[in-house]
Amino acid sequence: MSELNKLNAEDAENANPIESSPQSSETVTPENTPSEETSVTESTATETPELVAVDTPEVSNEDDEVLNEIEESNAEDAEDEGNKDRHSIEVKEYDSMSLEGLAIELEKLVQSQKVQAIKSHVDGINAEFKTQYQALVDEKKEEFLNDGGNEIDFYYSSPVEKRYKAAYREYRNKLNDHYKSLEKNLKQNLTDKLEIIEELKGLINVEENINTTYKHFKELQERWRTTGPIPRDKYNNAWNSYHHHTELFYDFLHLNRDLRDLDFKHNLEKKLLIIERAEELTKDDNVMRSFRELQELHKMWKEELGPVGKEHREVIWDRFKAATKIINDKRQVYYKEIDKVYEVNLETKLEIIAQINNIAQKTGGSHSEWQKRIKYIEELRNLFFKAGKVPLKVNEETWAKFKDGVRTFNRNKNAYYKDLKKEQYTNLQKKLDLIKIAEDNKDSEDTAVTTPLMKKIQNEWKKIGHVPRKDSDKIWKQFKGACNHYFDKIHAKRNAVSQEHVEAFNKKAALIETLKAVEPTDDKDADIAVIKAHINTWKDLGRVPNDKRYIEDKFQKTIDDLLSNLKMDKNEIEMIKYENKLDSLTSADGDTRNLDNERSFIRKKMDEVKAQINQLENNLQFFTNVDEDNPLVKDVHNNIKAHRSSLELLKTKLVKIKNMY
Repeated sequence: MSELNKLNAEDAENANPIESSPQSSETVTPENTPSEETSVTESTATETPELVAVDTPEVSNEDDEVLNEIEESNAEDAEDEGNKDRHSIEVKEYDSMSLEGLAIELEKLVQSQKVQAIKSHVDGINAEFKTQYQALVDEKKEEFLNDGGNEIDFYYSSPVEKRYKAAYREYRNKLNDHYKSLEKNLKQNLTDKLEIIEELKGLINVEENINTTYKHFKELQERWRTTGPIPRDKYNNAWNSYHHHTELFYDFLHLNRDLRDLDFKHNLEKKLLIIERAEELTKDDNVMRSFRELQELHKMWKEELGPVGKEHREVIWDRFKAATKIINDKRQVYYKEIDKVYEVNLETKLEIIAQINNIAQKTGGSHSEWQKRIKYIEELRNLFFKAGKVPLKVNEETWAKFKDGVRTFNRNKNAYYKDLKKEQYTNLQKKLDLIKIAEDNKDSEDTAVTTPLMKKIQNEWKKIGHVPRKDSDKIWKQFKGACNHYFDKIHAKRNAVSQEHVEAFNKKAALIETLKAVEPTDDKDADIAVIKAHINTWKDLGRVPNDKRYIEDKFQKTIDDLLSNLKMDKNEIEMIKYENKLDSLTSADGDTRNLDNERSFIRKKMDEVKAQINQLENNLQFFTNVDEDNPLVKDVHNNIKAHRSSLELLKTKLVKIKNMY
């Protein structure tokens, strides 16, 4: 379009409508053009002029279909010029996006594009969001009902739905504001164009120099072209009226053949440029872009340029029509190829549905097996949504098959976990029985009988399976409390008669005061050696009475303060502290309860960190089609890295605990 873009202000003045209209019935030729001797007044008074096609020959039905499609699109753009921008906005594979991704994409469109240009995009996003979200709600509702809930009490909401609704509400508000403003402008533009038509009517009867009249005519053409869009339902009538009176002026202009021939020459030059550009577009691999530009070329041919000499009319129109047919044929091939892609997508989705159905039929298995199935079904769901569009005629049927497969799997899954809960309640009752035994014997003085009993029920507790999560922590604290009460009472008696423990307490208290006076030096290794020496001294001093075990915490705090003042790696400091803590948990009489508790605590922390890592990695799946430099994505990656580092430290601690046994 480089040469076409060279149309300057003078070119604009020389532009004239047009090629064809629905009322066209003949072509203006020297035989039906008034002669120079014929007065314009007489010509217009004797008959009503027809709205004629200036230089467009007859076209076939096939050509007519292509031209009508171009005409319809241009009429739409004539009402709201912002519609053209919709072609430059990328249409993404919305059916492959997650709910989060759809909400983000809608926000981007509403904030960065003209609201009138994104209607088809928003419609696609909205349809996909509703489909996916309804599937999610159906799944949650089914789980709720399977858990014994009442349908009337079911309610589900999510942050992503609120985010999406806020963006869609903003879109609707902007669209309403746009149409209110557009309606006002369309009415004013229509008024302005009707005034231009009235001025055109008066040009023929004006008695003035033909050059002055011709200049006035060109000014009216420029005003018409620069006046904004008008209502679509008025477009054809206004255009036909403008076209009719423009043709009358050209009939009048034929009285001055020099001006007419100059206009013919100008129009021929510009139409040849349009043809050359259309022929270039036939070689463009981007079919849809070529077709859209072809629409613009037809609009220029029709609305901005007038007739050419009779000897050129059929030749240039045939060239333009031939290029138009090539581009449209390529477009038809493009749509056929798209249909093939949709068929491949359909095959892929049907294979995924078959896999889902295969898994959905399995009803047995362990908890771990069901967790694997749940994970696999989730992967298949994601693959289904990413598989792309399918032919429209089977879209609803394919979606229904997919939902049925997933629904069957969920029913079987929920049935399994319903039975599993029954088993958990049985386990709960077994553990409650053990709690009663522990509480009945926690104050027993017969250590020879009660100590083996307490150890036995602790082992039985470990062998009993899971209980409902809501009861797990509560009953564990109750059981542990009863057992600890018994063993603490035994230890208290031993500590009460141990003068050695009292002496150890006094020495440790003195050592803490010595540690408080230690000042760090510039030699890190020497400082660490000093601290470890004091730790070893502390170990050698032995145990303290149970009622004075608080001194261990004071020692730990003092050591922590000393280490915090050293310039050391954080994990290295943490492990020195932890080794010291483990030493304090070791019992001289072989009681490993404290170590057992610490090991359980570390394992629980590891499970929590792993769960957090899995959750963060799952969250990343919501950020499809989002740049890696996005602050939210970076934040998730940083959190995963931090949790992995924490997990490695916990693993090291667990190894240290195992070495203490």
